[in-house]
Amino acid sequence: QVQLVESGGGLVQPGGSLRLSCAASGFTFSTYIMSWYRQAPGKERELVAAITGTGSYSDYADFVKGRFTISRDNGKNTVYLQMRSLKPEDTAVYYCRGHYYDQKPYWGQGTQVTVSS
Repeated sequence: QVQLVESGGGLVQPGGSLRLSCAASGFTFSTYIMSWYRQAPGKERELVAAITGTGSYSDYADFVKGRFTISRDNGKNTVYLQMRSLKPEDTAVYYCRGHYYDQKPYWGQGTQVTVSS
């Protein structure tokens, strides 16, 4: 059974940091492109960052470049999102996604990140 379980969300002040984790099971994690998406209230889900199976390449949405870092540990079947210099507009539910070529992707249940003073 495939599972993606996010953790690490919470309430943080503007300028603060959080690290999200996504623990995967039930599939060959190291062969999957892993991504983080987010969805704010009333908005569409949007891609935040993605990383290849080996971790050799990653890419970011313009609105997080220089502030967020995606990484993975294939030994622990976990992908991370380090978020720094958080802004109120980063408030959203953050989702982990696993993708392998044209197969249907896997999604986690999401973790809430709220940036507010």
